[in-house]
Amino acid sequence: MPLALRQQLDHLAQGSFVDHGVNVLAFGLPGTGKTHALCALGHRLVEAGHSVLFAPAYRLVQDLLAAKRDFDLPRQLRKLDNFDFLLLDDLGYLPQGNEESEVLFTLIAERYERRSLGITSNLVFSEWERIFANPMATAAAIDRVVHHSVILEFDVPSYRTDAAQQRGETAAAEEVNRQN
Repeated sequence: MPLALRQQLDHLAQGSFVDHGVNVLAFGLPGTGKTHALCALGHRLVEAGHSVLFAPAYRLVQDLLAAKRDFDLPRQLRKLDNFDFLLLDDLGYLPQGNEESEVLFTLIAERYERRSLGITSNLVFSEWERIFANPMATAAAIDRVVHHSVILEFDVPSYRTDAAQQRGETAAAEEVNRQN
């Protein structure tokens, strides 16, 4: 992991960002350690006495849709408001329907400037129109999450791809040794 990224994470691990409703946004390709890093940050926050909820973004959106259908969305949002840090994992894999983007935007708007969000995504902001149903909602969501945020860029190779390549090289070397 690059030194600058490690330093940003070490600073965030002190937890003061949560007291100010600052968001932590982690961007990078799949397998670069975004989820692992933010989960470790969440763990440090829990150790310091903060309340943290980790949720795959698709699951949380489905839960919010069910609450909306049952006329229970305000109560569900208040329940989520009990968490100092809400970590939404894999935002880029959400379906792009109007209802999904509406409840996601509502969640972002409700937490704006009050509670911290952690977001991991493989999509840069210019690709967030895949998540939100229209350009205005996209712009408004980005505006809110970026206004008070720390952006972490995981511009590193995929750990999973590297591990698979190493396993393949090890297997090939073992096969050569067997043949000799």
